[in-house]
Amino acid sequence: MLCPFLQSERLSLEPLSLKFNTKEYVSWLNNPDVYRYMETGGNYNSEMLTEYLQDVEKKDILFWAILIRSTNKHIGNIKIDPVNKRHGWGEYAIMIGDIHAWGQGYAFEASNLVIDYCFNILNIRKITLGVVQDNEAAYNVYKKLGFTDEGLYLNHGVYEGKYCNMIRMALFNPNYTY
Repeated sequence: MLCPFLQSERLSLEPLSLKFNTKEYVSWLNNPDVYRYMETGGNYNSEMLTEYLQDVEKKDILFWAILIRSTNKHIGNIKIDPVNKRHGWGEYAIMIGDIHAWGQGYAFEASNLVIDYCFNILNIRKITLGVVQDNEAAYNVYKKLGFTDEGLYLNHGVYEGKYCNMIRMALFNPNYTY
């Protein structure tokens, strides 16, 4: 599965690689506002990010850096991983690490690019995700993208020192009939 370059009006998506190991990226991973609802974050350094990005480069996965086209500024990442070819689904995740890029529609725009690629080029049947119930901003973006709730995992993870519910969501490829 090849991770191609993708473009929209304002964004470029480029396969994530060591090239993106910057102080700014490390700072995102250490910013509590950014990693608040992520599985990882905090106490990151450049060496740890190097190891992570080397691992990403070795894998055949759909993992992109999100860049603003006009400035080529890296503002976050988006991925579909894993992809289950047998059952035709992929797991979605996104991080807009640059807090100055929040609220400008970049997550929605990048997501639409990836969803279109997955549905119309790769013919993936379903895209799934998990979102912490308290993360209303992300949940609202996913609803706007067309994701629907599939289930609720009670007290599924610990975020900000408390157990939180996880909402499982899915978006089905409209090219399929069931």
